[in-house]
Amino acid sequence: MTDDQIVPPAPPGALDQALEMVRAGGPVVAILGVLSVVALAIVLVKLWQFAAARVGDRRTARRALALYRSGRSAEALGLLARSRNPVVHVLGCAIRGTLRRDLPEATVREEVARLAGDRLESLRAYLRPLEVIAGVAPLLGLFGTVLGMISAFQQLEQAGSQVNPAVLSGGIWEALLTTAVGLAVAIPVVAVLAWLERVVDRVTHEMETVVTQVFTSDLTAEPAANLAHAEPRHELPRLRPAAVMADR
Repeated sequence: MTDDQIVPPAPPGALDQALEMVRAGGPVVAILGVLSVVALAIVLVKLWQFAAARVGDRRTARRALALYRSGRSAEALGLLARSRNPVVHVLGCAIRGTLRRDLPEATVREEVARLAGDRLESLRAYLRPLEVIAGVAPLLGLFGTVLGMISAFQQLEQAGSQVNPAVLSGGIWEALLTTAVGLAVAIPVVAVLAWLERVVDRVTHEMETVVTQVFTSDLTAEPAANLAHAEPRHELPRLRPAAVMADR
């Protein structure tokens, strides 16, 4: 085979580059890689859970609440039964509780609060591990950098007067690699965690809003209704000065 027929080596793939980073960064980069895989798995599970629960559906609960307030409780419960939304489940429990005359309102409120707490706790599941990963990943990267710098300066000390700048620069590069990997893991986890928490907060607010309206009256519509059915007030006739003088 001639020199013209020599095939150049193929560029390293993504897997080879990842293995090279793990080799250069040591066990800290390997731990960060495991944390990134765990974080990705949790995010995928939460996305599937939110999609299955239809947490973005706000119309069903609002329509059912309007039906209930208009006296069409059966239609409201039928509409709520066809949805998996956690707000809808809690609202259905509140409506069914108010329809039962044998239960006091305090008991219904306690049961609704318990069910709401269970649904919200289910939505918050696995968010704490994401929070831990987002906080630990930069610290692990910094820890790996410190260890790498210590190793680089130990090699510099052992070299004595024959210092090779390549050895020192290579050690510093490998040390800074762990910090970069730690930040690369933490930044997207923090962003996704903030979005997931915002979704749970919106569900909590919507749940409190619709459930409270089951046990209260619509104060925005009450004044207009009162004015429409209010009887005109009859005022006492005022006596004119001339009539007063005539009586005298």
